Amino acid sequence: MKKLWDSRILRWVTPVAWMGVIFYLSAQPELPDLTHGRPDVQDVAGHFILYTVLALLWWRALRQAGVPHSAWWGWVIALAYGISDEFHQRFVPNRQADPLDIATDAAGAMAALVVVHLGQQWIAGRRRAYQRPSSSRAAPHPDP
Repeated sequence: MKKLWDSRILRWVTPVAWMGVIFYLSAQPELPDLTHGRPDVQDVAGHFILYTVLALLWWRALRQAGVPHSAWWGWVIALAYGISDEFHQRFVPNRQADPLDIATDAAGAMAALVVVHLGQQWIAGRRRAYQRPSSSRAAPHPDP
């Protein structure tokens, strides 16, 4: 399974497929009410989560392709797609473009950057701790 997930083709297909999911959802004149009468919560949470995942998928694909600053490029691609998605919604019955949705998309994609940054810091810290000589990990000797 790991080999399939790490394949070059799947690396690019996954974020594009996720964009297809977003396009499909935004092409629906009405979405089911999952928050029991609180559409604003559903709208904000939906945009935030969808674009967090999109930015993470693009980051992963770009990083594995060796693209510098892949997290930032993942954010840029997710934000650009969010803007194009809002433009698309202008033409869908019962839907409209909303600048707040673009801001939520940007925040969700930024959350992906935070996750990537914190994860990379944690991994780097673990590597440093593992590579330290054993003498530096020893407890200090008390003074006589």
